[in-house]
Amino acid sequence: MKASLYFLMIGIVTTLAACSTQEVKQETVSTPPTEKKPLPSNQDNAAFSGQNPAMTIVKNGKTLNLVRIMDGAACKNKFEGAKGSFLLYADPQDIERIKHDRGAKVFSDFEKKIEAFSEDALQEAVNNTYLAEDPFALGKDEAREKLAKQLAVNFQKAASTAIANFGKETTLTVEVTAFPPSLVFYQQACEAVLDDPDEPVAPDASQTQP
Repeated sequence: MKASLYFLMIGIVTTLAACSTQEVKQETVSTPPTEKKPLPSNQDNAAFSGQNPAMTIVKNGKTLNLVRIMDGAACKNKFEGAKGSFLLYADPQDIERIKHDRGAKVFSDFEKKIEAFSEDALQEAVNNTYLAEDPFALGKDEAREKLAKQLAVNFQKAASTAIANFGKETTLTVEVTAFPPSLVFYQQACEAVLDDPDEPVAPDASQTQP
């Protein structure tokens, strides 16, 4: 079964050119911890920085700013799936250079490309994540944390090639990461989430959230 999904840009700004971080109310107090094992993007993984998204990350020696928060959801099958927020970072110097050389309108096309490969990466990550209840987890909190980290890592792996290709094509350095504290997992019913993504779902045994 091939699941449908949504992946919507949210926030005040209308293009990447605005380079706004108004969607985030608080700045992370501590710096993001360095992963023991390098992830495919060879950068600090901002997704694990705490309960608030990191305002900046470093990738390939460049400081990237948080410019968008996206909401997405995908089903693995009619029972299992996940939804949550995904963070888009971009290099403000690249943005200004591209605006000067090619005009601000070019960023609307960039957004569409980012949405498209993020959708594909989310679906692949959900497909590759074991979403069933973990019988070896020491309680619900640990089970939720393991699922969130697993999906975040799988998303970054799935998106890494597309992000690299996007950078070569557009000369804009970006990173897209999952935000684990926002992730909700479905184990008994998923299709309804995709049918109406704006409809709130009451907490029950069919979903878990870190």
